[in-house]
Amino acid sequence: MKVKLRRRRFGQLTFVGVLATVIGKFTKKTSAQTAPQPSQSNTVTVNLKINGKEQTLQVEPRVTLLDALREYIGLTGTKKGCGHGQCGACTVLVNGRRINSCLTLAIMNEGAEITTIEGLAQGDDLHPVQAAFIKHDGFQCGYCTPGQICSAVAAIAEVKQGEVSAVTPDVRKEGRVELTDTEIRERMSGNLCRCGAYPGILAAVKEASGEVKG
Repeated sequence: MKVKLRRRRFGQLTFVGVLATVIGKFTKKTSAQTAPQPSQSNTVTVNLKINGKEQTLQVEPRVTLLDALREYIGLTGTKKGCGHGQCGACTVLVNGRRINSCLTLAIMNEGAEITTIEGLAQGDDLHPVQAAFIKHDGFQCGYCTPGQICSAVAAIAEVKQGEVSAVTPDVRKEGRVELTDTEIRERMSGNLCRCGAYPGILAAVKEASGEVKG
């Protein structure tokens, strides 16, 4: 009786093994036949001015500014976070205005003045915002820090130019916006820090605002 059971079990295992092999070959063959063959994409020439230097790239029209900076030029200071414009890690300055580089195409920024975190310092002299972030421990893991700093630079410039925000108490006082804690939190709300270094970021922006020239 035991011999018959062993033979039956052996036959079952053999059948299952053969069946799995056949299905595997069939699936592999079918996948190879149905998988789309990669086509050669057209590229375009894009001339970008990044941190004061002209850069000429050959990219696909769909390449984002973020990927152009990181993958084509090697400026990896600009970080790739969510890819949906929600975290702010990829913030850069375009003509002095902060943008999420993951939401704009490289070809859309041809001729614009683009500044990344690598372009803020002057040689060995840090930008006041960079120095303030170090002084006040405005970071922990540091991944969001480049975007935070670029955003802070733009936020301070906005205040000095008298641009109001959603929390400005009196928008009728043109050219007189006070950089309060509430203003800083509102203007920096598009940059998320998963480590929770917000107190240091707040202190850094407040101190740097007094050192950045208008």
